[in-house]
Amino acid sequence: MARGLLAGVTVLSLEQATTLPFLTYRLACDGARVIRVENAERPDPNRFVGHDVLGEPAMRSYFLPNNCGKEAITLNLGHPDGQALLRALIAKLGVDVFACNQRTRSYARLGIEPQRLLAVKSDLIWLGITGFGPDHDEAAYDPVLQARAGFMELTGDAGGPPTVFGLPMVDLGAAEHGYSEVVKALYRRATTGEGARIDVSMLRSAVSWMVAPIALSSSLGERVARKGNRHQFFAPVAVHRTRDGHVYLAVGNDQQWAALTALPRFAGLGRPEYAANAGRIADVDGLDRALADCFADLGTGEALESLRRAGVPVSRVSTLADVVADPLVAERLMQVTDPRSGLRIALPAPPVGEPPALSFPPRLGEHNEKIYGEALGLAPERLAELRRRQIV
Repeated sequence: MARGLLAGVTVLSLEQATTLPFLTYRLACDGARVIRVENAERPDPNRFVGHDVLGEPAMRSYFLPNNCGKEAITLNLGHPDGQALLRALIAKLGVDVFACNQRTRSYARLGIEPQRLLAVKSDLIWLGITGFGPDHDEAAYDPVLQARAGFMELTGDAGGPPTVFGLPMVDLGAAEHGYSEVVKALYRRATTGEGARIDVSMLRSAVSWMVAPIALSSSLGERVARKGNRHQFFAPVAVHRTRDGHVYLAVGNDQQWAALTALPRFAGLGRPEYAANAGRIADVDGLDRALADCFADLGTGEALESLRRAGVPVSRVSTLADVVADPLVAERLMQVTDPRSGLRIALPAPPVGEPPALSFPPRLGEHNEKIYGEALGLAPERLAELRRRQIV
């Protein structure tokens, strides 16, 4: 039996790449039934990206993490019969959310315009994710949007080139914003009975995080620029090499600085000019050089223990293996197993609540017989005919 707050919610998702698959993965984690829709001849390109861990060309490694917990059908929406099947599925399955991340110029060609699908089910929640909003048909990928939204201007070493972030933060951020809009729409529908059209612009999503940089630079006249591992307003904040690794030190107030310099190893830095943050900022280069000398012959474990005991914010710069081994992470890792091959995937659990039990990512069209048969009553012979005609 499905568990989670969204148990009983059915999502039909014409999805590809990262943004929408991550959004619907989040919905699946909360108990929603998610059915991904793909064209059999031109499926999600991410199916073919990464290592061939299963010996199946359409189940490569990059596709797997964001698609756990889902079902999959194939459907040719470029054909009127395919569009008719989509509308029938929305009606017969009682679909609550239809989602897509196609370019807007494809909506009419695929028969997925909001007004057309809302005519089938008036309380449907229709969600479209685009790069720049429904009135702009420009192609968009995460790093392009990181550049346009100003993320890269703020990422990288001072004086160095603009740098893309290590995760697809625009993709993930738009997914989280879309997720919250879906949940709000479900709440509104529960109270009013009304469906909704939701349009998520990835650019607007990204820029919405730029509250402080935009306010400071455009309204208050402060220059906000790349600082590498440092912070514009606080010091010391930096990465330091230890005898056997790296630690990130982040002193956020004068009391923490006093606690740091009370330690014998760092007592030599307890100078009057460094007592206030403004003085530390004024000589950040010299301060970081002095701290580097303090950390150089310390072991990482020794540094972490002494600074944490003193109440100074510090962390090991973790490898991915370190992250997985962290007790606070390891206890919440989910294991998803392929019933065919036995391959297991470890996934971090959602941040709140019990880790859900998720199914292995679906093969292309894996649930055609189940969904077309159960929902629409299509006999195997009819489904075989639709396959021959490349409708499914």
